[in-house]
Amino acid sequence: MEEVDKILIQALKQVGTEVSEETDSVKQFTSELIVEAVVRCIRVIEPGLGGALPTSLPPGMSARFRVGMSLAQACQDLGYKGDIGYQTFLYSNEPEIRSLLMFLVEKLPRESAESSDQPTGKSVVLQRSIAAALRAQLAVPWLPPACRLPLQTQTQSLGSMHSFQVQPLSLPLGPPASEQTLLKGEDSAGLCPLRVSLSSEYRRDVLRPVTAQLSSHCTTAASLLERHTAELSAAHEWDVEWKSQGLLSRLTPQEYRSRKLSRLRKRIEEQLRSATLPAADGAAAGPASSSSSADLSDLLQSFRSSSASDRLLTKGTHFTHTQKFTFAQVRPARFPQDVMAAVSPAPSGGRSEGDAAQRRQDELDVLQQQLQELNGQAERLAADMRLMTLLSLQVKDELKQRERGNAEEEDRIHVKKKTIDLLPDADDNLLQLQAVMEASSQRLVHLAAQWEKHRTPLIEEHRRLKEIRSSQDLESSRKLSEIKSLHDKIRVSTEESRKKEETYKQLVSELDSLPQDASRSAYTQRILEIVSNIKKQKEEITKILTDTKDLQKEINSLTGKLDRTFAVTDELVFKDAKKDESVRKSYKYLAALHENCNQLIQTIEDTGTILREIRDLEEQIETENSNKTMANLERILEDYKAIRQENAALAAKVREG
Repeated sequence: MEEVDKILIQALKQVGTEVSEETDSVKQFTSELIVEAVVRCIRVIEPGLGGALPTSLPPGMSARFRVGMSLAQACQDLGYKGDIGYQTFLYSNEPEIRSLLMFLVEKLPRESAESSDQPTGKSVVLQRSIAAALRAQLAVPWLPPACRLPLQTQTQSLGSMHSFQVQPLSLPLGPPASEQTLLKGEDSAGLCPLRVSLSSEYRRDVLRPVTAQLSSHCTTAASLLERHTAELSAAHEWDVEWKSQGLLSRLTPQEYRSRKLSRLRKRIEEQLRSATLPAADGAAAGPASSSSSADLSDLLQSFRSSSASDRLLTKGTHFTHTQKFTFAQVRPARFPQDVMAAVSPAPSGGRSEGDAAQRRQDELDVLQQQLQELNGQAERLAADMRLMTLLSLQVKDELKQRERGNAEEEDRIHVKKKTIDLLPDADDNLLQLQAVMEASSQRLVHLAAQWEKHRTPLIEEHRRLKEIRSSQDLESSRKLSEIKSLHDKIRVSTEESRKKEETYKQLVSELDSLPQDASRSAYTQRILEIVSNIKKQKEEITKILTDTKDLQKEINSLTGKLDRTFAVTDELVFKDAKKDESVRKSYKYLAALHENCNQLIQTIEDTGTILREIRDLEEQIETENSNKTMANLERILEDYKAIRQENAALAAKVREG
């Protein structure tokens, strides 16, 4: 039992029971230690059931009885089938406590079950450490700022709290994902080495450290996390795009990037052209049509060479162009000298305010009238221009139709002219035409035969190449599917290896956190010794049982033989005893001997029974001695006296009240 007690004590220490180093057996457990051990085990097994149970006995006897009954009920709720009550905890004996503790230790959750139910990995360890830190901080009571110690100032000060702000960073480890894509796309143009060299020189000579690039040190962690997350997301997006579209394109990653970059540039150029070209109404004008056919580089060059006043690109309309043309042609003719004189400012020395207001009103009326006339003229010119545009389009269509008709007429005239030229010598021309037709037909037949000669091997070659192409397509499709499956297997293997590595690290950390005083090999050695002792005991018990069975068989055979021998002897002696007196005495002695032997056998059996009863009584005496009956009786008497004193004190209080 010593090994069992050591295992129980070690398990109780792991659940948080404070067992002293001198205690090495369940026999040395006190009532307080038993209550604490049972409550700790119940809290681990069923937290809701053991949360309301105290870990120590109260001073009052009635409260102790209630705690003992509560513990007994909790153990029965967990499934304990043995006899249990308040006396098990208050007046304990070694066998009952050992069986109860063995039941509770077996009910404790196994580490393997916990590790299989909970997720493994670095995140679990991090979450546990965060939870431990939060529990430690929550356990510290809040104090006003004036009462805080330096240690509490670090955790309860508002100065250490900062918002999550992000600032752009330029890392010296390599360009961002977008720049890497551009560099890989420009590698074919020979620009990548130059840019890489310039970038490396910039990072070596000009680029500042990360901590110096930020306006505040509080944003360093947030900025680094944001940059790292962006790079991870870009790499993940590229991986997904390459597996979904890049592999199907049957191009190398560099070719795929360069093609994607060229498509992006074309789209940008198209967007710029569509944004800078004038509308459809202004496309009919000369400058607009010439600018619509200009290239993007010419357009940008024109933007650079334009003056400061022409830098804004305005989309012209038909009305604006007409208005500009009208103002440029009409304005000098529509403003006579008297109007210009009226518009020109007059000296204000000898005029009154009423004359000035009247003059401004007259000028305003004149200008409004001129504006109305100009608007009407602009509308008429616009209508005329639209009409002329339609007329010019109609004239162009009619001209094209007439040109097509003239071409057809010229063809017909040419055919008729040749026919008329052949009419004077019709017979000879017919013969020549027939000869030409026969020669042409023979030549066609010869060409057809030659074509058949060349066509057959070409068709066979075409079919062969087509079959090769189809087989290559099938092979490429098969290889592509194999590549995809390999990618999936690699991803699955990577995930499994990562999970196993995290599990290994977690197990190593848990192993390091376990107490080093008790080694696994020692427990294993103890268990093996216990198992070997049990095997030896089983072998000895089996041997004793076998010997007992053999002895019982031998006794039964000897008893039967003795009975048969006595019966035969009794019969023979009884026959001779009728004739001879000495034989009669021998018969009497034989009967007495048989009776004495039976009594002796009965005495031996009674002696064995008495010895067994003695051993049973001795075992019961040892059990009672181990149960500490006398000590428990003394404690019961002391508790009885304490209860009587408590009752007397309560009765005195009741009488006084």
